[in-house]
Amino acid sequence: MVITDFRNKTVFLDTAPLIYFIEGHSQYQQHLKHIFEMNDEGGFRFITSSITLLEVLVKPLRENQTELADQYKNILLTASGIEIFDITNVLAIKAAEFRAKYNLRTPDALQVATAIENKADYFLTNDVRLRSVSEIISITLPELS
Repeated sequence: MVITDFRNKTVFLDTAPLIYFIEGHSQYQQHLKHIFEMNDEGGFRFITSSITLLEVLVKPLRENQTELADQYKNILLTASGIEIFDITNVLAIKAAEFRAKYNLRTPDALQVATAIENKADYFLTNDVRLRSVSEIISITLPELS
């Protein structure tokens, strides 16, 4: 995958890539930095769900890292290049269909349903199991290199 393929697209941002980028301890850091800079410049649009917000906050809250928790909240709730969607009844029903069809875990099914219902072109993740979902193109971090 060529990173510029994201230009003028909508990319669903799964939890792991955001954590890797913010916490900076990943072999994918340079590629993620480029992607987030491109997003900041308006090259494409990130979308995600409130599930991502929930997932990124757990560890910082558990470890009393309030600055990190605030950084995540600030990025997801105020960044102009990221739109966050709440989980609705429509998404819950769609997620149930994906759970049944692909045997996904509930959070993953909700993420996939959010991406598809909101017309994301790509699903950026580090979970190779999500590549089984045929309704959207999943891109894992090793594919960015």
